[in-house]
Amino acid sequence: MFRFLVRTFAILAAVLPLGRGATCNAAGTSVAIPNPSLDVPLAPTKGQQTAVIAGGCFWGIQAVFEHIKGVIRATSGYSGGSADTAQYERVSTGRTGHAEAVQITYDPSQISYGQLLKVFFSVAHDPTQLNQQGPDVGTQYRSAIFYASDEQKRIAQAYVDQLNHAKVFPKAIATQIVALNAFFPAEDYHQDYVDNHPENMYIVINDLPKVDHLQKQFPELYVDKK
Repeated sequence: MFRFLVRTFAILAAVLPLGRGATCNAAGTSVAIPNPSLDVPLAPTKGQQTAVIAGGCFWGIQAVFEHIKGVIRATSGYSGGSADTAQYERVSTGRTGHAEAVQITYDPSQISYGQLLKVFFSVAHDPTQLNQQGPDVGTQYRSAIFYASDEQKRIAQAYVDQLNHAKVFPKAIATQIVALNAFFPAEDYHQDYVDNHPENMYIVINDLPKVDHLQKQFPELYVDKK
């Protein structure tokens, strides 16, 4: 409950003139970026692969990727720390090493890893913010790609280098590219939070616009949630 009150206050601080230095939030993120120059071709047959990313509050990231063609499921959770600290209250302290992350299970015959990263960088969050997304501040809200293979690492690093070189963003990308040690699913009440609480003002301000941007910017990838 304390974290929800903190988030409510942070929303007000972000949208009202309360003297905070930066008032923009992740809801405003929608950037047209090029396709990754390094990617894998679509697989010839159906299958399942996973990708783990972090970009602020996991509610919005999960909501975006649940609407992408080829994504089988998206699960909110924690990565970067140990199993014994993978609980919401402990992660919220910012002292566990965990980031609020999302595990994406997808069919590589329908969408590539690079295309998932394109959505991640363009509409899911602001990759130039360091340890922050909009009103949420702390290392648990950092931007990160947790790679599970050398191939994922190469694609992610090449894409970051490509976008920085092209100066697509006004600042350098702050996204960490680190090896995935483990992914721990979050508590049940965090799953599908955007769908279950669409009237929540945090969701209205920060997360629903991301899904709207996805539909407008990537109509060929957008699907209604089953």
